Amino acid sequence: MTLNNGFAMLILMLVATDAMAYGVGDNSRSGSVNTCTKPRFTDFIPEDKAEVQPGSSFSFRASGNTHPETIKVTVKGVPATIEVGSKITGSSVSVHGTLPAELKGTYAKIVIDAQSNCKGSGGWLVKITD
Repeated sequence: MTLNNGFAMLILMLVATDAMAYGVGDNSRSGSVNTCTKPRFTDFIPEDKAEVQPGSSFSFRASGNTHPETIKVTVKGVPATIEVGSKITGSSVSVHGTLPAELKGTYAKIVIDAQSNCKGSGGWLVKITD
């Protein structure tokens, strides 16, 4: 019986060692790495929670890995008109837009959606006066 237990233990140890060699548990696939670098958004103007007039302009920067043609902005669910600056490889992209004039007397989140090698989103909150 002890010989059978020893043999069973040896088999289990070999299986466990083989499984670890394939990267089980670390999200790798046979040694290849599948990475996702989401777009990042910075330099929000006006700043977060600022008080602004209806129809005011806003701007931000999107990281260099962002595909400019995929940038979409909504303000409290309303699509915003934006202008995307030229992209120079490796540098960030400037984006300028205008808040919808119909939004008055409310807080509104400016929501940004964009794509790089994966989808990313960001945004900030402003208070729109009457």
